[in-house]
Amino acid sequence: MSLLPFSRFYFCYFAFLGLFNPYWPLYLERLGLSPWQLSVLVSLLGIARIVAPTFWGGFADRIGRRKPVLRATTLVAAFAFLPILWIDSFWPMFAVLAASHLFWAASLPLVEAGAAQATRGAPGRYGRTRVWGSIGFMAVALLAGYGLMKASLDLLPMLLAVGLFVIAAAAWRVPETGARPTSGTTPASLASLLARPGLPALLAACFLMAFAHGPYYTFYSIALSGMGYGQGSIGALWALGVICEIMLFWKLPSLHKRFGLGEWMCASLAAACLRFALLATALTHPAAVLFAQTLHALTFGLHHASAVALLQRAVPPEQQARGQGLYLAVSFGLGGTLGGLLAGALWPTGGAPLVYGVSTLAALIGFAVSLSVRKTLAV
Repeated sequence: MSLLPFSRFYFCYFAFLGLFNPYWPLYLERLGLSPWQLSVLVSLLGIARIVAPTFWGGFADRIGRRKPVLRATTLVAAFAFLPILWIDSFWPMFAVLAASHLFWAASLPLVEAGAAQATRGAPGRYGRTRVWGSIGFMAVALLAGYGLMKASLDLLPMLLAVGLFVIAAAAWRVPETGARPTSGTTPASLASLLARPGLPALLAACFLMAFAHGPYYTFYSIALSGMGYGQGSIGALWALGVICEIMLFWKLPSLHKRFGLGEWMCASLAAACLRFALLATALTHPAAVLFAQTLHALTFGLHHASAVALLQRAVPPEQQARGQGLYLAVSFGLGGTLGGLLAGALWPTGGAPLVYGVSTLAALIGFAVSLSVRKTLAV
């Protein structure tokens, strides 16, 4: 099976996030929203990831077909987002984003399940497929940073709307990889899925990593802006992290020969402890900020690659979409949302030192949990 359609989808999907993650908080701040309102709107995507991936992934597994679900959800998400072009107050934006995100959040676990199935037993091949998502993120984060600096942040909603329709077009080319339901059997319950050896510990480690990143995705650009960084510099810093991530994804085949998936997971959480400790204590030092961004290769790239591969081991083939959906729901959904909302509550009083100090603590606990994952799943 050709991996090109997966690479193309990853490129378009994460190119959208290259616009959304660095610049959406800045756009909301420009509208005059409070830190709490801003954190709620940014966290809506995470809230959608709590519900949508598990629901849509389970539905795709039950019917044994992922392609029609992927096509429908990406297209509805794009159309549902369009009203954002004409509104600028909290509650209307809340309603539009909630509707769009509930469908948009369905797509990634469906594609991840297919890519994991197509690269089964070869995490390095997955890395070289997924790397195109990182390239898309980096390219758009850089270009948009300088483009929006020359033009205006007011263009952002229109660019995001176009990005969603591009994702829908890319989804149309992703091949069918769904496992047909076994005749005479009923789908495993969520409880039985969670009872599989090692899976609860893996999900807990992923939750804590995403929780630690919640304040990063919500307030990192705002923190840099407050330090005097321009939009171009902010985009360049986001891109630096992704450049390092790209380099790591490309080296995954050789890393897989030398280190096990358990070591990958543990190393990623150890790096997260250092990264967020630097953001808590040394945000005023450019060299520390640069170094912290290079650790994104480990805290996102290595962590995500190990999580996807370990989930492939822990979950049976006919439940892969649901398993990937559960991973996204627990980590980027629940973990990222709670981390972002807590950051919104703490930011007015404690700023970066308090918020990223909490991130450091979460990563440290996650590292302890990852030691259990290494023993049970990474064989």
